[in-house]
Amino acid sequence: MTIFDEIESEVQSYARSFPCIFSRAKDEHLYDVEGHAYLDFLAGAGTLNYGHNNDLLKGALLRYIEDDGISHGLDLHTRAKAGFLEALNSTILEPRGLNYVVQFTGPTGTNAVEAALKLARNVTGRETVISFTNGFHGVSLGSLATTGNSHHRGASGVSLSGVARMPFDGYLGSDIDTTAYLDKVLSDSSSGVDLPAAVIVETVQGEGGINVASLGWLKNLEAVCRKHHVLLIVDDIQAGCGRTGDFFSFEAAGIKPDIVTLSKSLSGYGLPFAIVLIRPDLDQWQPGEHNGTFRGNNLAFVTATATLEHYWSTPDFAKSIKRKGEYIGKRLRHIASQYGDEQFQVLGRGMMRGLFCVNGDIAGKITKAAFERKLVIETSGADDQVVKLLCPLTISDINLKKGLDILEAAIKEVCRAETKIPTPTDYFMAS
Repeated sequence: MTIFDEIESEVQSYARSFPCIFSRAKDEHLYDVEGHAYLDFLAGAGTLNYGHNNDLLKGALLRYIEDDGISHGLDLHTRAKAGFLEALNSTILEPRGLNYVVQFTGPTGTNAVEAALKLARNVTGRETVISFTNGFHGVSLGSLATTGNSHHRGASGVSLSGVARMPFDGYLGSDIDTTAYLDKVLSDSSSGVDLPAAVIVETVQGEGGINVASLGWLKNLEAVCRKHHVLLIVDDIQAGCGRTGDFFSFEAAGIKPDIVTLSKSLSGYGLPFAIVLIRPDLDQWQPGEHNGTFRGNNLAFVTATATLEHYWSTPDFAKSIKRKGEYIGKRLRHIASQYGDEQFQVLGRGMMRGLFCVNGDIAGKITKAAFERKLVIETSGADDQVVKLLCPLTISDINLKKGLDILEAAIKEVCRAETKIPTPTDYFMAS
């Protein structure tokens, strides 16, 4: 029995899928205590877009620590905070024509979502929030109410209210624009859905199964929100910070949300950090109305500033993400056609990709076989039926190819072992 078996809570999750003890990490590799190297296509569930212990970020952080820079400062003004705000404004916001004020929340994504929901309700005086099927926004009670997953919702222990659920893009089929349904519901005083304070949406649903909202659907969603004077919140916690190709996942759609939540890869170094971007006229907080002891992670300010100044000051990094994303998509489509016999479907945008399998059992066998070959990769979706690729955006071309080669070998093994992989028709008929 290890110390983990002896005293760690049963709530642990990833450790069950990857049963070894890791001791160090560098770039796109994890190393266990025996020295074995694993390619990391999990990347902290999208937290390590720039890899493990990125030298550029580590150097900036070590210099700051050696100079006895402020590590914890509540919401005091510090040199590190000023540097981050200046870099965010000059590198990200101004070039995109985005005018937001920045709220520093507690350092987790769910806290940023809580703040966004609270602010939307306070500003509009309305309670209801619209969220979407298969959406995931966190597991604290407010954000959990907007989350669709029954496994997480069932652990709340209380009723989750104040939210109305609408079908995400494609949920009712590719030929149905679900924003038209939303417009109809909001236009009908007898629909049973109260006029909401806000709509919260992920442009690509990560935990929900790499479900991609089309750019047209996102434009229509923004139009519906404007028509009914409803605030639009984009949860960019996993899909943002370059994961889909642009810094914000909504850029390609040409929309401008009223509120944006960011966390995960914002610090660039795996340090806890979350913010809410707020349209200036909506910034109606009273001092201290939403606070938190760790809303001033100055170490994260330092590494976040380094990511912005190094990776986002020119278009080159975004171009490399899109190039690698196209390669991943091409490889996955080849794998699906080569081994799937219509058993698999390729999902995603940029370097946020997934391979839909006909059930979670098949996906689980694939990720297990991949781990045995030293590739760390997870599943997502309502039934864990999607093999989810979240490798660092900085991964070398050689290691990207190597990881996809391992994944292909794992799929080949699973397909060979299965006497008959169910077809999608078999799966849905059985359900």
